[in-house]
Amino acid sequence: MLKQEFLNALRDRLSGLPQADIEERLTFYGEMIDDRMEEGLSEEKAIEEIGPVDEVVSQILEETPLTKLVKEKIRPKRKMRAWEIVLLVLGFPLWFPLSIVAFVLIFVFYIVLWVLVICLWAIEIALWACALACLVGAVGLFVTKQPIPAVGAIGAGMLLAGLSIFLFFACKAATVGTAKLAKKIVHGIKRLFVGREKTK
Repeated sequence: MLKQEFLNALRDRLSGLPQADIEERLTFYGEMIDDRMEEGLSEEKAIEEIGPVDEVVSQILEETPLTKLVKEKIRPKRKMRAWEIVLLVLGFPLWFPLSIVAFVLIFVFYIVLWVLVICLWAIEIALWACALACLVGAVGLFVTKQPIPAVGAIGAGMLLAGLSIFLFFACKAATVGTAKLAKKIVHGIKRLFVGREKTK
């Protein structure tokens, strides 16, 4: 792939961004290619080192705030015709509530993911607290010369401590997995706003 092909492909895939941002990115990557070519690399090798266009677009999307993408998407690209305005006004009772419902469903799904993780951590803390309470209770039972219940309390405390150790790894994995999933959801929403059609 040559420099101009790379920049054209990048422009196409970033068409949902504000025009100023697109030009800034194209200038940045154009200069990066030129710098590598000045260091002695061929045009194809310089582009190969930068990476595939899709990876570059993904990196740009991660750095771009979602609010900027939404604002750019809802900003009209041209003057609206009278019939389009009439359709928007007449369709408002339909499209506005549906948009709100879609937003709320995505938001609730996102919250539920984190609530599940918080519940796991709450169970983890409760297990540790119960294990500690059993061990402290065992000491009290030994002091009051009740060895059989004390041994039972120690056994229960050790069992709860063991369960909490296993649950810790599950909690950690769930937290990392949920964070990655949340990042993918936000990235997917951003991709919806960045079209692949050519800019006019």
